[in-house]
Amino acid sequence: MKKHVLFLLLVSILPYSYVWAQDVLFNNPIAEKRADPWIEKTEDGTYYLIATVPEYDRIVIRKAQTINDLKNAHEKTVWTKHTSGVMSHHIWAPELHRIEGKWYIYFAAGEAENIWNIRMWVLSNDAEDPMEGDWTEEGQIKTSRSSFSLDATTFGHQGKRYLIWAQNLEGMEGTALLMSEMDSPTSISGPEIVLTRPEFNWERIKYNVNEGPAVIKRNGRIFMTYSASATNHNYCMGLLWIDEDDDIMDPSNWHKSPGPVFYSNEAFQRYGPGHSCFTTTSDGISDVLIYHARSYKEIEGHELDDPNRATRARIFKWTESGFPDFRQNEDDNISQ
Repeated sequence: MKKHVLFLLLVSILPYSYVWAQDVLFNNPIAEKRADPWIEKTEDGTYYLIATVPEYDRIVIRKAQTINDLKNAHEKTVWTKHTSGVMSHHIWAPELHRIEGKWYIYFAAGEAENIWNIRMWVLSNDAEDPMEGDWTEEGQIKTSRSSFSLDATTFGHQGKRYLIWAQNLEGMEGTALLMSEMDSPTSISGPEIVLTRPEFNWERIKYNVNEGPAVIKRNGRIFMTYSASATNHNYCMGLLWIDEDDDIMDPSNWHKSPGPVFYSNEAFQRYGPGHSCFTTTSDGISDVLIYHARSYKEIEGHELDDPNRATRARIFKWTESGFPDFRQNEDDNISQ
């Protein structure tokens, strides 16, 4: 994998190209006690928010016509964990995707009898509105390795669909990010490549973690954010990228930032930002980062038992060199 040490320098010194259609002020947090957020914006401009609940026992969705309106939108439980066996514990990081006219939810789940036996699962729904209709359990997304796996996301590129997920690999502690082509929305066809594994100090604080991938295409490149380290104030975002015409299944074509691109900032009471996704403002012009964070640093007990990771939204910008700038030293809200 190519590591461009100059990347962070370029991001910090090159001039910016801004396009603003309106003043944008987000009423953060968008959703209290909602971690690992994912927003799907439909063609008619409806925003659907899905996220992890702190009880880790169900999957909920809310919808609104603006990002701010998600804050007070009705929330519906669309699926509840099993009482035993698979999909009965640690219901984590659901993602909602519209693929070929059908809705899919990708999520991770453990077992009541073995809570860390976490694997990836899929639900589907034929309804026009994912808050209506019936959700069908499509089963597990099976990989070549039978090990701890979670945080599946999917994207299309040049007529093919791909899955990226986090998984424990043989001979390593923690999780790496893998990718494979999909032969259907519910299964992968292989081969499975490793995109990144925890190698830098900022990816290895308390736990060795690469997880929570999210993809955005801009400026002739595919960018992928991911999250690293424990889910306390050390949680942060890294970045991978590749030229869109390169072979994305060749790991050597992917580049990795040697430092985090978004991380805690005490000045704005933003601690442990991560597990992001991307959407746009209602007019479709400005790009928006959706992520979770806490408003305080000190946590009593284990970080996974703390319920106060909240969903937030912020405009981000693009440099003249075509890279995202997540505005590390600015507050979430912008008034231009």
